[in-house]
Amino acid sequence: MSNSRTEEILSQLPGDTLGNLRRADSILQSIRENTLPIPTVVQESQESLGTVDWDAIICGGTLGILIGCALAVKGWRVALLERGILKGRQQEWNISRQELAVFVELDLLKPEELERAIATEYNPARVKFKDGAEVWVEDVLNIGVDPVYLLATLKQRFLDAGGQLWENTPFNGAVVHPDGVVVNDQFKAKLLIDAMGNMSPIVQQARQGKKPDALCLVVGTCAQGFPDNHAGDLLLSFTSLQNQCQYFWEAFPARDGRTTYLFTYMDAHPERPNLAALFAEYWRLLPEYQGVALEELKFQRALFGFFPSDRQSPLQTPWHHILPVGDSSGNQSPLSFGGFGAMVRHLKRLTWGIAEALQTEQLSAKALGQLQPYQPSLSVTWLFQKAMSVGINQNIPSEQINQLLSAVFQEMQQLGTPVLKPFLQDIVQFSALTQTLAKTGLSHPGLVAKIIPQVGLANLLDWLWHYGNLGAYTALFALSPILEPWIKNLPNTQYYWHRLVEAWKFGSGCDYFDV
Repeated sequence: MSNSRTEEILSQLPGDTLGNLRRADSILQSIRENTLPIPTVVQESQESLGTVDWDAIICGGTLGILIGCALAVKGWRVALLERGILKGRQQEWNISRQELAVFVELDLLKPEELERAIATEYNPARVKFKDGAEVWVEDVLNIGVDPVYLLATLKQRFLDAGGQLWENTPFNGAVVHPDGVVVNDQFKAKLLIDAMGNMSPIVQQARQGKKPDALCLVVGTCAQGFPDNHAGDLLLSFTSLQNQCQYFWEAFPARDGRTTYLFTYMDAHPERPNLAALFAEYWRLLPEYQGVALEELKFQRALFGFFPSDRQSPLQTPWHHILPVGDSSGNQSPLSFGGFGAMVRHLKRLTWGIAEALQTEQLSAKALGQLQPYQPSLSVTWLFQKAMSVGINQNIPSEQINQLLSAVFQEMQQLGTPVLKPFLQDIVQFSALTQTLAKTGLSHPGLVAKIIPQVGLANLLDWLWHYGNLGAYTALFALSPILEPWIKNLPNTQYYWHRLVEAWKFGSGCDYFDV
């Protein structure tokens, strides 16, 4: 069961799935070897632009349509550029129900449209590690959203609100002027919003060829023929450390069958396995994971990708009039796959913030940087990523990661839903983290001690700084209603004050709510 199995199965699927896998692996290898050419797509000019046609131009339609639609509905002149045809993929996006309320709140969807966008709903979901107890949770990533219907509905809403869409129009370049930006030598706007994802040429230019600090590799399929498809897995491991990787699994009931993913965290060392190698492991282990032979499954589609993450995130570009959002900005945890969930979480914050930036002409690099601020709640997760991975030449006991995670999640379960659920939705809060660390440290001091040499003392000290900031941001957000009357009387501070409160709120995980 090696690459031949991958070729056999993927060649039978619709589209050029096998070719896409090879292209993804080629890009991945270039990233690891640091041979990707640095683009020069952004240039600067000192000439005044004069009249502009648009308030905002968004490049990257698949998730850019979310912010584009929200801005158009608020009355802003928005153009959306998409390199292909703007349409959703067949595979559902998994999310939690309360996170979807923002679509109705921002008047992007009617309540009945939102319900129609939900393709699947299931409960419960499991967390389990090798030789550990099962932890079950309800209402976490248990909604499967239909991207085809959702994007078609948002696309029509965008056009009805006055937005303009250019399909088959890839981003070629931008020239930043003192009063705006010109995209593709054609579109003039006050602001360019980059929603082109983590391989955006603007991001690559801004990062100047810096290798990512970590990678998450994901492979999987949606298939029919599973004997049991009523529940899901959020995080599961049943194998020891293999190939210097700890393998994790995720599974969701889907409209077209059952979706299963194998994913693992690693650094960007060139000798690390590629997606094809991970697929070979997927075929080898899937029968044991799901209790079904591969021959009994009817594969509908294959899913794969890699998600680079950088400690210097969220990204703040050096240019005026340019704002990266979503995966372009790195505004997601290194533990997550980013994408839809990360964009939805920040959709209301970005919509109101961009609107205020346009209204008050706060479009300098410094001002726009306040829309992608430092967030301790993201930064603390770097240590978790290190604890769930192992260095290319590092030697640790083969069960160490499983034992640690099993212990941590059992303690979280005992602490209850308010501690467990936010973490599983990629939101870290000071109180929940402190309780978990204290309980795990007291109950499993030996396990915790083993982690220090695994993650490294320097990383641990760095983490303590972010952990302290997480507590400080929590306190500052609680104090913000008291501070606000004093700030309101100061001239020209409203935009920056609003961004500061948002940074405290999201940077402390206080944006989380459960219903």
